[in-house]
Amino acid sequence: MKKSHEPFDDFPKEQVRSAIRSGIIRAEEQITTPHIKKNNAKRKLVYAFCSVAAVIAILVGSSYFSPALASSLSQIPIIGSIFANSDLIGLQQAQKKGLTNEIGETQTVNGIAVTLDEILYDQNNITVGLYIESEKELDELYFGAGMDFTIDGNFPSGSTGSYGENILSPTTRTAIQEINVTEEMPENFELGLILHGENGEKWYFSTPVQKITDINKIAVNHSQSVDGVDLKVSELSISPTGLSLSYESSEDETDFELSRGGNIEFKVVDQDGNEITGHSGGASGELVKNKIVFKSNKHFDPIDSHVSELTITPYVVIPSGGGGVEVDENGNEKELEYKGDMIQPVEFESFKVRIPQ
Repeated sequence: MKKSHEPFDDFPKEQVRSAIRSGIIRAEEQITTPHIKKNNAKRKLVYAFCSVAAVIAILVGSSYFSPALASSLSQIPIIGSIFANSDLIGLQQAQKKGLTNEIGETQTVNGIAVTLDEILYDQNNITVGLYIESEKELDELYFGAGMDFTIDGNFPSGSTGSYGENILSPTTRTAIQEINVTEEMPENFELGLILHGENGEKWYFSTPVQKITDINKIAVNHSQSVDGVDLKVSELSISPTGLSLSYESSEDETDFELSRGGNIEFKVVDQDGNEITGHSGGASGELVKNKIVFKSNKHFDPIDSHVSELTITPYVVIPSGGGGVEVDENGNEKELEYKGDMIQPVEFESFKVRIPQ
């Protein structure tokens, strides 16, 4: 195990992995929220409604194919360098500093070999690198929107993510999947992964992962209310692999297509006016009584040690297209129309966060 990780003493790998894998299969058979499969690069939303007391849980943008993430893989030549050769600075730093879990496990189904290359677990973000090699040519979107996943055999109640591929040849490609979990996460756990193929193939992996230790958390506790949207930024996390901003929003709205809290992004600039590149993620939310409550962790590139202050400006991104699928407690699906042109803009105020030196 590389530095910043503690070894798993006397970990019963085979027994636990066997049990987890069985759990993944059973959970997948029972799950009511469908995995998002896409035949284009546009992002869709999935709303999963559950009849639990007065709270209705939803999942927004649980997974989508990311052309931006795919472009970051364009320079990757061979297995073993997926993170190091990505143009995502956080992944480069993680590889350079030895913060990743190198796996190297390969499973072959229907002539398609999928290798789980390496994993990074920082803050609440999990990044997975894959190498895929097939005996026959593969369609461009053969693996759709990427993998389903479990934490200690359970599907998390709230998560978002993205998936991108770089096609090296008609039979080989690399892929990176980013997973962001909005609920509290354990320091270490057994990660289960399920990759779906176009022809019904399924590749199952399970492996122990542990969060990197070099994380500095800064309490922000900033709140503001603008045009009916209540925004609370609770915490800023800094690590060698990136910056993470945790927020929660609420709004007196019951139509998720018209709500604005799930479309909040942040512009982050240091004291010298340099903007920190952000990597937009989705948001998971709940309909609680007559309010929609969203939670998310937004990720940015790592910052230099000389950065002493950040100016953070929240803003709402109004989608130019969309729609989605609503799934009720019986598994029935209903198409949702696009209402982005009816969303009202929000002008939030900037605020500053001091970075301890």
